[in-house]
Amino acid sequence: MKKFIQSLRKFFFPPVTAPRWMKILPYALLGVLTLIVLVGSSFGWEYTNSITFCGTTCHTMPPQYNTYLKSPHANVTCTECHIGRAFIGSQMLRKIQDVREIISMTFATYEYPLFATRLRPAIDTCERCHLPVKFSNDSLVVNGHYANDKTNTEESIYLILKTGGGTTREGLGLGIHWHISNKVEYYATDELSQNIPYIRVYNDDGTTTEYTDIESVFNPDKIADTDLKTIDCVTCHNRVSHRFLSPTQAMDSYLQRGLIDASIPEIHAKGTEVLGVNYSTYDDANKAIASLENFYQENYPAEFIKKGAAITNAIAKIQEIYNENVYLDQKVNWETHPDNLGHINSPGCFRCHDGKHLSNDQEAIRLECNLCHSIPVVADPQDFVTNIEISRSPEPESHLNSNWINLHRNSFDYTCENCHTVKDAGGTSNTSFCSNSACHGNVFTYAGFDAPGLHEILKAQLPTPAPVVTPAPVVGKPTYNANIQALFIERCTVCHKSKNPPAGLDLSTYSGTMKGGNDKVVIVNNSATSKLVQVQSKKHFANLSPENLDLVIQWIDSGALEK
Repeated sequence: MKKFIQSLRKFFFPPVTAPRWMKILPYALLGVLTLIVLVGSSFGWEYTNSITFCGTTCHTMPPQYNTYLKSPHANVTCTECHIGRAFIGSQMLRKIQDVREIISMTFATYEYPLFATRLRPAIDTCERCHLPVKFSNDSLVVNGHYANDKTNTEESIYLILKTGGGTTREGLGLGIHWHISNKVEYYATDELSQNIPYIRVYNDDGTTTEYTDIESVFNPDKIADTDLKTIDCVTCHNRVSHRFLSPTQAMDSYLQRGLIDASIPEIHAKGTEVLGVNYSTYDDANKAIASLENFYQENYPAEFIKKGAAITNAIAKIQEIYNENVYLDQKVNWETHPDNLGHINSPGCFRCHDGKHLSNDQEAIRLECNLCHSIPVVADPQDFVTNIEISRSPEPESHLNSNWINLHRNSFDYTCENCHTVKDAGGTSNTSFCSNSACHGNVFTYAGFDAPGLHEILKAQLPTPAPVVTPAPVVGKPTYNANIQALFIERCTVCHKSKNPPAGLDLSTYSGTMKGGNDKVVIVNNSATSKLVQVQSKKHFANLSPENLDLVIQWIDSGALEK
């Protein structure tokens, strides 16, 4: 050892009389070694940040890795979301925190299923590429579904998605991304933020509005501000890169894309049935799915002979669905990691917009389809044209109630027909606006429609039913009380009756009619110059029939009498 140290000293500190190359060599060697360390460290850093390292080195990652490869972010490295883009020093500090994962994996102190609990804020990750405050135009969404019947009856649900964004300062601040442009905080009682009993909204004037789930026993006074989370991209887009499909979602997708032949009898029903079973092993699952061949041989022998290859392919695809969405070793499936987009398979939007989060003024966080998308329109293959209804007229006072969706089923009357088609109202025939199977044909498990505490509160908010008034026969000169008021109640006062009616015009009373609104609408003895007649003579949101308009003209020209 002594000789070795002496040799090193001689190598790095050669005699003064040594050749020049001998003096340069130690520094050159140190430079090469330094370069090797720098290059090696750089390679190591890049490798540990790579998709391959994150996805395949750790045995706990197959569920997340496989779904990631088929996600919209398949070209985005894992670290860009889980560490975030930042100065390399900041990234190193963040990555050091992963030492606890290494320790957990080494000593097997973790439990399945695994959840990401220390994600970076969206401003450090999502918003490096996406700008949520930017206003986005509405977009058409078409969701394909297949029924659990013999023919796998197909239907398409069309809706306009109102992404929105922007701020009220810009004249925007609408749609889904309103939640990002405006500060909203919430308190969740669980790690996955599926149960949210409390929400705080910061208003433009600096005040706040607090909403509490009336069915919870939550007391907002017992939480600190540090316990609140701020809504950001990941609050809703929590599974965008690691999505596990339910049996129904997966079968719908495979049938719609033609990966499974939709002409195979009962294939949607049988596929969702075998996929929905909790199996102990993959072998059990694959055998159960393969047994579909026996089902078709026994129940559809002619179809099996004709479509044998398609049935074999369908079985293989259903096995593929199972293997891509169920991970028995990691205890992961579509139920363990809820997707917060939507509100059918998990609470999603209804974590807050369930109709039973009320303010101190008994105002609800609106449970209303039109906030985020248009009313869904259901079409089947026989519908050559699909008409999507976009409501844009002034809303009646009753519709402005934040609890309207909960109230409307108890408020149906003849005035609804002024704006909507009402055939088979409350049904699922899709023959009118009020018989929409996408609304009435679904069970919205996570909505608060039947919350007992809410029903008691809403009783006092039910609008007064529109009176059924029949115009009296015209005897002599027509009068407002006997002949005209009934016409207005039937067609006009759904909107033109409140504290703030459209154009300031209240037609529910004689005094309001004669007073007019922004303009005088009745010019006594001169129907031709009366704005009421001028507006009703053109296309309007609710037009009087020609016969009733003639009666109004007669009333005005004969002095517009009250009684």
